[in-house]
Amino acid sequence: MTRLLLADDHDLVRETIAQYLEHQGKFDVVRADTLDAALAVCESRGPFDLVLLDYAMPGMDSLRGLARMQERVACPVAVISGTTTSEIAARVHAAGAAGFLPKTLDPASLLRAVRRMLVGQSYMPDAELLGPGPAGEGVTLTPRESDVLRGLAEGKSNKEIARDLDIREVTVKLHVKTLSRKLGARNRTHAAMLARDIGLA
Repeated sequence: MTRLLLADDHDLVRETIAQYLEHQGKFDVVRADTLDAALAVCESRGPFDLVLLDYAMPGMDSLRGLARMQERVACPVAVISGTTTSEIAARVHAAGAAGFLPKTLDPASLLRAVRRMLVGQSYMPDAELLGPGPAGEGVTLTPRESDVLRGLAEGKSNKEIARDLDIREVTVKLHVKTLSRKLGARNRTHAAMLARDIGLA
């Protein structure tokens, strides 16, 4: 079975991507939540056929983490990111990554990208998936919006967030809608990813 290593410090994102690749791609996906953990997994459970590294997780230190992983493994190494600027994509490509995968990719496109890299080809997203600057740059949130966003980043449901903040669930839904608009997010999971990547949560 084809073996992948997926490293991302956002639990919800990591599990969502891993489960899709396991169920739809029929891959064996090993998880890690930091670069150091990913490097350790390579030593203890390798080899892998493809490594996917989150651009913003602990230990990455911009693209130095990519270089460390490339030195350690013989398989392709790609970068996944919630911050999808053309500048970052170009830097990732120049650093020799097998691909740059925005977390906004639809599931079918993600699977096609992974399969493409597994056969030795590179993957770069279409230009319309990349923005000129950081998503959410200059965003200002109210204290309550920040509270709700932290709940999203922790993977909590609207009901759980409402209970924690002692507000109505419908109020949480309204905040999520506002947050998505401010951050340019497609959904609650994407909002949480963007917030983490630009330091808002």
